[in-house]
Amino acid sequence: MRGKQAPKREILPDLKYNNLVVSKFINYVMKKGKKSVAQKVVYTALERVAAKTKKDALEVFEEAIRNIGPTVETKSRRVGGANYQVPMPVRGERKNSLAFRWILEAARKVKGKPMAEKLANELVAASENQGEAIKKKLDVLRMAEANKAFAHFAR
Repeated sequence: MRGKQAPKREILPDLKYNNLVVSKFINYVMKKGKKSVAQKVVYTALERVAAKTKKDALEVFEEAIRNIGPTVETKSRRVGGANYQVPMPVRGERKNSLAFRWILEAARKVKGKPMAEKLANELVAASENQGEAIKKKLDVLRMAEANKAFAHFAR
């Protein structure tokens, strides 16, 4: 690696819930630098989550992120001319970023509804261990389980 590693930027907690995870999620939802649009989408989605579940929206959101975050993933390793999918544990920050990515991917895949509604539906489903994002997590875990024999290649 050349040069120095870029310093981690400090992100501020979001305005409504004063939560760093929600703030990070808003940044993931944001497209083309339009943060106010992303905030509106996320806050509307969280309001709909609260209305649907009759629970605190932040608790449901954090439960969904916790349920989706994978514990193990596979990484490609080249050993002796062959590529192996080696199961590796997932760090906390990467676990969150994968969860965010999978939720948004699942929500954006649905057509014909506003983004806030699609996001709310996916969050509610994920908090109940259902939905597309949970399927993605299970696929990743299944892949890691299938390649357990190559775990000794992990460094």
